Amino acid sequence: MGRYLARRLLQGLLTLFLVILLLHLLTTWAIQLNGNPALAFFGDRVPSPAQYAAVAERFGLGDPCYAQVGNPCLGPFVTRLGDYLTGDFGTDLRGRPVTDIVGTAAPNTLRLFAVVTITWLLIGMTLGSVAARKRGRLTDHGIRGLSIMIDALPVFVMLLVYRYVLAVPLYTWAKDTFGSNSTVALLFKPSFSSDHPMITVIVPGILLGLTGSAAFIRLVRAAQLENYNSEHVRTARSKGLTERHVVLFHIVRNSSIPVATAVGIVFTEALAGAVITEGVMNIYGMGGVLWKAVRDSDVSLVVGIVSLLAIVTIVVMILVDLLYAALDPRIRYE
Repeated sequence: MGRYLARRLLQGLLTLFLVILLLHLLTTWAIQLNGNPALAFFGDRVPSPAQYAAVAERFGLGDPCYAQVGNPCLGPFVTRLGDYLTGDFGTDLRGRPVTDIVGTAAPNTLRLFAVVTITWLLIGMTLGSVAARKRGRLTDHGIRGLSIMIDALPVFVMLLVYRYVLAVPLYTWAKDTFGSNSTVALLFKPSFSSDHPMITVIVPGILLGLTGSAAFIRLVRAAQLENYNSEHVRTARSKGLTERHVVLFHIVRNSSIPVATAVGIVFTEALAGAVITEGVMNIYGMGGVLWKAVRDSDVSLVVGIVSLLAIVTIVVMILVDLLYAALDPRIRYE
């Protein structure tokens, strides 16, 4: 186990290095083609050469390579890596440290992902298990059709329909009926409220989790179908064990390994969905900050946040690999 974990950590570090390198190259070429984003600091004002040079240097964009199209700017890349190793992820265009911004935004993203995860598990495991038990029946066909419909509806469409078509009349009704600070009114509030962060992320989290649950439904169904007629399940039934015990401990548990794999995959997709969800719903989280940073061409903030998200993704993937052994005692890492 120790050797395997060390190997996976080394692979994770290599992956992180390649992600940061790719981000650096993409942002560098964008600067070379579209102009230095240090100009965004001045807004509509026209800076003097000295002012422009000072601001560009302050945000690490003063190297002459940024004016040479095709130059990979490896010098600034090495400097950025050194800063990252010391915990310095730079500052945004307003001079705020990226780590401070992340420290404020990350809790809201964690709240969102808590709702997303619960939605995944409740919808995916429940409907997938029901579809497997009712294989070939109308219920099975209906659940599979529902999962296809969910897949066909992008999360941003659901969010826009909810916010601009459903949320306003629901919020108005709840506010008039129960009061503006009631739980029901805050639940349907069209945008995020920093005073009530948990309540106002529930509906966006459910919508984001709903889009990922379609994959869980199909995967849980397929995994459990493989186990329903397997030899160990027939043996358990022949011993007189109750059907509930057989389903929970011999079917669901043995079907959990592909589901754990899906958790890691869908988690990475949810990170992209969080950018859209937080952007549309004005949630001050990692995705919302990244949405605004891309819009404002804030290079340091974009690279810093994406690098941190890459670290989180790599850690989740390693944890999923280690979870295999806990779910199936037959798996051993050498």
